[in-house]
This record gives sequence, C-alpha cells and structure tokens, in this order.
Amino acid sequence: MKIAFIRVNMFEHISSDAMKPILFGIIRSLTPARHEIVFLDERTERLPDSLDADIIAMSVETFTAKRAYILAKKYRTGKNVIVMGGFHAAVCSDEMLEYADSVLIGDAEDTWRRFLSDCEKGRPERKYFSREDAPLPPVRAAKDVYRHSYHGIGVYQISRGCKFNCDFCSIKTMYKCVRRKPVGLIVKELAAMREKIIFFADDNLFYDKSSALALFRAIAPLKKKWACQISMDAARDDALLSAMKRAGCFLVLMGFESLNADTLAEMHKSANIRADYEEVIRRVYSHGLLIYGTFVLGCDGDRRDVFEKTFRFAVKNNISVTNFNPLIPMPGTGVYKRMEREGRLRWKKWWLSDTYRYGDTAFIPRRMSPGDLRRGCLSIRTRFYSVPCIMKRFFGNPQHLKPYNAFVFLLANFISRREIKKKQGQLLGGVLGASDTDKT
Repeated sequence: MKIAFIRVNMFEHISSDAMKPILFGIIRSLTPARHEIVFLDERTERLPDSLDADIIAMSVETFTAKRAYILAKKYRTGKNVIVMGGFHAAVCSDEMLEYADSVLIGDAEDTWRRFLSDCEKGRPERKYFSREDAPLPPVRAAKDVYRHSYHGIGVYQISRGCKFNCDFCSIKTMYKCVRRKPVGLIVKELAAMREKIIFFADDNLFYDKSSALALFRAIAPLKKKWACQISMDAARDDALLSAMKRAGCFLVLMGFESLNADTLAEMHKSANIRADYEEVIRRVYSHGLLIYGTFVLGCDGDRRDVFEKTFRFAVKNNISVTNFNPLIPMPGTGVYKRMEREGRLRWKKWWLSDTYRYGDTAFIPRRMSPGDLRRGCLSIRTRFYSVPCIMKRFFGNPQHLKPYNAFVFLLANFISRREIKKKQGQLLGGVLGASDTDKT
C-alpha cells in the first residue's frame, strides 16, 4: 500500500522554528517494508494539491485540528483511508471521526501495525486504543524520512508522560503514567543519531534523582550538546545541574508559569510554590546553562498589572528565551472543564471556530477583558524580542557571552522575534494572511 504521513501545521505557513518530528522515525520503524511510505512536514514544505496514496495519515494536535480536517476533505477520494492520531485524538476522537475513517488513540507503537493489517484486509476499525503500560520499543534510525535539516537539531524522547498534574496541561489527557526507556537503549539510539545537537522532547526529563544521575553519566561520553525540559525541583539541585552540564546540557526549559503563589496553587503547580525563582535562576546560570522560561497569563488571580510584572521579572533576570502564553483551555484539562462548567468559554470548540485566531483569548478572564489578555501577551512578547531588549539581556548575563551560548541565544531570540510577527492573529486552518490585531 502507498501511505502519505503528514505532520500538520496550524495554518498554511513555512515555519522557521520547526523541530524535527520524532514521530516520523517511529512510524518508519513500525511500517513493514512491503508498504511504500512518504513523510510530509507542512511546517517546512508546501503540501501537494493531491496525494496518490491508499492511506493518508495525520498527526494532530488541538491547534492543528482544523487544518487537519480541511486537508482530510481536500485529499479524500472515496478510495483512500484517512487516519488521524496525536494528542487531540485522546480527547476528541468522536469529533475526528467526522472527518477521518479511523482514529488511533494513544501511542502508535501498539496501534499502527494493527491498523495497517486491517487495511490490508479491507476492514479498518473506527477506533484503535493503545495500552497505557506498553513499553517504549527501540526506534531504528530513519535518515531517509527527513527532507529538511531542522537547523541540524535532532529530537529524541527518553520518556512519555509527566509526574505532575498541572491543571492547564494536556499531557495527562494522553498519558496517565510515566514510561521510560532503559539507559542502555537510550545510549545506543543517541549514538546512532547523526546530529550533534539534541533536544530531549520529554515533558520533564527529571523523574527522580538517582535515575537522572545514571542517565547523565551514561550519555556524557557521547559528547552530544543537548537541551531539555526540567521541573523546578531539579533546577534547585546543584548536583543534578552539575551532572547535566558535564553530560552536554546547554539549555533547560522551565515552566515558571506565574509569579503569584495563589495562581500556582490554582494551577496545581506544586513544584513551583515554594521556589525562590531568582535564586533558581542564579543557580542554573552558575552552572553555565541557559534558561528558556515559560509563563501562563490570564489565570483567575491575574489582573492587568500581571503583564508588566512578568516582563520586568524576565528582563531583570536576563532570561535567555521566554514564552508569555495566554491561558488556553485545552480540551480534557481541568481548566477546560472548569471554564465550561462556569460558562466562561467564548467558543465551545475554539479550535474549530471561524473567528478564533492564534493569540486570541478563548475564555472570559475574571479580572480583565479577553482583549486585555490578548493585547497584554502580545505587547510583552513584542517588547521582550525587540532588538534593544535582546541586546540588554545578551550583555546582562556573562553566560550569554560564551561563544556557543552566544550563538544559541541570538539564533533563538531572532527566530522567536520573526515567528511572533508571522503567527499572531492568524486564522487557524487557513492560509497565512493579514492579521487582525484590533480584535477584542
């Protein structure tokens, strides 16, 4: 059979910040050689007007769902099979089946081959469910599936799931537990990757101290440079940070989320509540690591002054890269259920709306207007990535001036600056066009 596997974008747009889709390598490993398969990443290439394929498969997130449904209508011939999976399938599988013939719910490792086998028999099922306790199998290096360089950065996943249960995060909608690969397999697969720079796609690389230290000791001889996501408890531990640096880490992504302890409690962000953020930042920088900090704005305790306070904190502490995100009620999360129960959703399904645009506020905040939240986030994003602010932060932290760190800092900041201007105000699912920055 001929298979076309698509990594869908939010809208028709070539991105400059696209990360290598790890799923391509996984699917290649799971697909028997008798099938012909082509991989298309809409973030890095224009999709063709038609696809000659027996099966068209799409990996779908909530922000890309509308685009996936548009493509399903475009490519359906009556003879092919449309199948969808990804995070959105975990909570909106019935919605997906309005556009797809089959939906894979959960991981592909124990659903993809069953689906292909049923297609060969001419009897694909509507829904396929994966086992939550299924082990993570080896992934064969699949160099032939990627046609884009992705800035020379490889992506690898050690574990799936997160030990925390933040109210706004969609991770738990798909993963109820944490599954990890054994260290020996990790070393073998990383050694086979041609890229020297790796981003670990784990939602939280730190599970416990002993396993983390064992991992760092094992991968240090590979001489890879890498970045990862860690929780605040790991960022307070000097022994862990030192081991990470020795193993090749150069950047950590941390979710600060809020400067307000009450808001952190509302989010169920337990690891952050007792953290002294400025001390954590000093500690991380003292080990020569860069920080990518994320914030979520618009929670019930946030007033209009939250934007300026958060911006000043990020600039004062010379955070290397930052995302100032409006709170998004993702389907299946505690936030979505609460907003729905309280009648505060502006759209029942904002991801399918013909008026919702990227950066809009999808709910009614308690202490500001929807327009306040949208404009506030956009304003501090724009200011943070203005050239004067980039330079101020660059020279404000000695760690940024080291040759490799300087390259990473400047590349990440100017790519972020470009993408903010391109994406803000764009209609989900459509063609990149004029933004609507005056919308309330």
